[in-house]
Amino acid sequence: MAAPALVALASGFDDPRATSTVSAIVEEVRAVRPDLRVESAYVDAPLKRRGSVASVCDALAKAGHDEIVLVPLLLTESPEAAATVAGAVSTMQERHDSLRVQATPALGLEACFLQVLDSRLREALRTARVRELDALVLAAVGSTDAISNQAVARLARVWGAHHKLPVTTAYAQAAPPAAGEAVRAFRAEGRRHIAVASFFLTPGPLADRAAELALEAGAAAVAEPLGAHPEVARTVLARYAVGAVELVPV
Repeated sequence: MAAPALVALASGFDDPRATSTVSAIVEEVRAVRPDLRVESAYVDAPLKRRGSVASVCDALAKAGHDEIVLVPLLLTESPEAAATVAGAVSTMQERHDSLRVQATPALGLEACFLQVLDSRLREALRTARVRELDALVLAAVGSTDAISNQAVARLARVWGAHHKLPVTTAYAQAAPPAAGEAVRAFRAEGRRHIAVASFFLTPGPLADRAAELALEAGAAAVAEPLGAHPEVARTVLARYAVGAVELVPV
């Protein structure tokens, strides 16, 4: 019996940087588990376009797969994320009523992602030739859900404590402060060497805007989003493993 297919659910279909990053993540997952059928699907792709949830679902069903584990490539749980995932599951099951689909939680705020943040930040500091830091900003997507934002803030505090630096969170939408405001608040305290980490999985308009605002406000360096990384691939597969077990009949 074939293992369930893994579908990495993403957004950013119209941004080639995002699709390139998602493809790289999928390739990392395939490299670790070459025995699995691993595909990416985009919630914002037109219905009949290659890469849409519908087209990926149809292709898997045609290939004989009757079980799918849907892993959302999202870093936080939120009402917006839940609605997105529920819509994808509904689309798949409506198209093929014999298909069993198990959606997993988002990738989440895993402590291992702090290693990825550090790696991306070191790259940015080298490029900007910054050797001294006195504050950190963790820029994230942001949600209308306060609990989701509080979870990001807790992760930021762990990160800041590790580096023994003051840290604050900034959000690209739905909640204050924006990245520029966060940087200006630190500068008002007399801090001049402020770095911003991008807690976004892929490049895109929100990450771009956060970086732009931070640099305008005087940030010394802004890191790239997490992107493809072995820790991201391992987390995707960890979510898949739990989802595959939940598909096993009791």
